[in-house]
Amino acid sequence: MTEWIDISVGLREGMVHWPGNPPFLIERVTDMSRGDSANVSKLSMGSHTGTHVDAPVHFIPGGKSLDEIPVEAMIGPARIIEIANKEKITQEELEGCKIQGDERILFRTVNSLRAWNSDTFVEDFVFISKEAASYLASLRVRTVGVDYLSVGGFKSDAVETHRALLGAGVCIIEGLDLSRVIAGSYELICLPIKVVGGDGAPARVLVRRLG
Repeated sequence: MTEWIDISVGLREGMVHWPGNPPFLIERVTDMSRGDSANVSKLSMGSHTGTHVDAPVHFIPGGKSLDEIPVEAMIGPARIIEIANKEKITQEELEGCKIQGDERILFRTVNSLRAWNSDTFVEDFVFISKEAASYLASLRVRTVGVDYLSVGGFKSDAVETHRALLGAGVCIIEGLDLSRVIAGSYELICLPIKVVGGDGAPARVLVRRLG
């Protein structure tokens, strides 16, 4: 049987995070080496740390919260598409990918080989342009995943790209590490922490090659 591949990023202190968001911190509260009966840690992080899912309420007033997103959006057949453009994902490039409605699409860019190698935030990561986001929304894709911390850019298209996708009910998975996979058809499992009323939450994401 084809192996499952973990495409989520491990959480650790010092890891890259979105500027202005809380960093990931872990503190050992009880410690067996100090004579305690068990090891227990306290975790502190932003809701959009590492590999995570965005809920519509993240950018859409009155939108669905994380616990209201259908799990079917994050579990099932998916397609990984290789993006050639090293600046942004454009509508022109997507038009040649024959994307169908209801697909779960993960975009593999140079981010996976470049951006995750640094604990310093990379400002010029490849993102989905607002035009491409509107195009994906018009196709009514089910899920979109990207291989850095945001579907929108750091210097442009951040709000517009999020709103175009989330406003159309597209599930967003951000912070994927697709360095170990290639373009093709996969089975996807993405399980974010079930935060009631949450605008987002970290997730463990796995894929397995189909065919």
